Amino acid sequence: MEKAIHQGRNIKRFREMLGIKQEALALELGEDWNQRKISLLEQKEEVDEQLLKQIASVLKVPVEAIKNFDTEQAIHNINNNFHDNAIQNQINPIERIIELYEVKIVALYERLLQAEKEKNDLLERVLDKLKQM
Repeated sequence: MEKAIHQGRNIKRFREMLGIKQEALALELGEDWNQRKISLLEQKEEVDEQLLKQIASVLKVPVEAIKNFDTEQAIHNINNNFHDNAIQNQINPIERIIELYEVKIVALYERLLQAEKEKNDLLERVLDKLKQM
């Protein structure tokens, strides 16, 4: 059995998420709208398609979002994605230590190599001076 989406409740959810008061939404919808009318609208399970488009435009959300948003499904998706991402993002501490160790070893090797190059350059300069004497 397909669960009915309460469009009025979804309008309220999106309005609240966007921080828009009922009075402000009423003002945007036109002069025949007021806070009380918005309150009644948010209690309706289904909203007229044309009005739904107008509200979606004011809220700057797709009409489909209002028509299809299901809180239970959203919570289920968030819980599953959070759990899956948490598992994927777990870092094995041993692997991390090995990674850091490798980085340090490479840096140390590069410093030693640079010191050897500097020592060789110095020795070559000393030899050149000795040859010139």
